[in-house]
Amino acid sequence: MRGWIPALLGLALALASLLPTAGARRSQDLHCGACRALVDELEWEIAQVDPRKTIQMGSFRINPDGSQSVVEVPYARSEAHLTELLERVCEKMKEYGEKVDPATHRKSYVRVLSHDGTKMDLSGVKFDGDVTSSLKFACESIAEEYEDELIEFLSHEAENVKDRLCSKRTDLCDHALHIPHDEL
Repeated sequence: MRGWIPALLGLALALASLLPTAGARRSQDLHCGACRALVDELEWEIAQVDPRKTIQMGSFRINPDGSQSVVEVPYARSEAHLTELLERVCEKMKEYGEKVDPATHRKSYVRVLSHDGTKMDLSGVKFDGDVTSSLKFACESIAEEYEDELIEFLSHEAENVKDRLCSKRTDLCDHALHIPHDEL
């Protein structure tokens, strides 16, 4: 009868030691998913801008020779446009749900509303206020903390921005380099 008390105590301690790891993994999954969703949304928004639209950058002062140092750059990837996008892009997280991988129990975040209105496969996707508010909060934190990096990567047409930013530069997805590139 007394032998089961130490065994039960040992089991309780073993389970308790797993809780911080599970919580940390949930947090890592959330931040990784928010980073990847943030980059997806920013890239989609950039692609919606007319490529012919430009913005003038540089100094508007007149040089001694009468010329100005003004350059026209594509608006879609301009710092002004990207800053504007970063201010409102996390609102899009309400269009995401949480999907748990049955094999690894890792969470990922997927769109539940398509940009073009096509039907989405929502099997196994959890969509509620807790998920969207957590994802939005994580998105806002990432957008604020990594604003300079986001603008740096997105101001130039770069390949694999999600992996380069979310995995290599920020370590938000250090576990997730195997996640496939998803299309919106």
